[in-house]
Amino acid sequence: MSKIHVTTTVNGDETEFLCDPRETLLDVLRDRLNLTGAKEGCGTGDCGACSVTIDGRLVCSCLVLGAEAEGKEIATVEGIAEGDTLHPLQRKFIEHAALQCGICTPGILVAAKSLLEKNPNPTETEVRYWLAGNLCRCTGYDKIIRAVMDAATEMREAS
Repeated sequence: MSKIHVTTTVNGDETEFLCDPRETLLDVLRDRLNLTGAKEGCGTGDCGACSVTIDGRLVCSCLVLGAEAEGKEIATVEGIAEGDTLHPLQRKFIEHAALQCGICTPGILVAAKSLLEKNPNPTETEVRYWLAGNLCRCTGYDKIIRAVMDAATEMREAS
């Protein structure tokens, strides 16, 4: 089967790759572009560990074909920090101990950033609803929710 040439933007950088027409975006990110932040937890779009945004829309990269990235803007967890400066969400996750094994953390960070871009002042219920597609077996979610709420407050105060 012939490979497909794809030109896209990943974390602000124009990127090109060749992929099999059946290859998922998750596999392309991890195996072709060496962006290993997104994890394969389930492969069926149920856990959110592979969450990325495509043109600002939160998606499970295991459910998107790499070829569908053509001409799109992809954002992954690797693009959240600005150089060596952590994003407020990343700092708050550390401060609140909102991570443990790390499998779910990249997807939750991408999802939380997506939420705060759309709604900078979410209620706790809205945060819980938005992150419902991201499963975590370690933390029990309370620390995650507190970290997101704290980051939202800090980000509002900074702007």
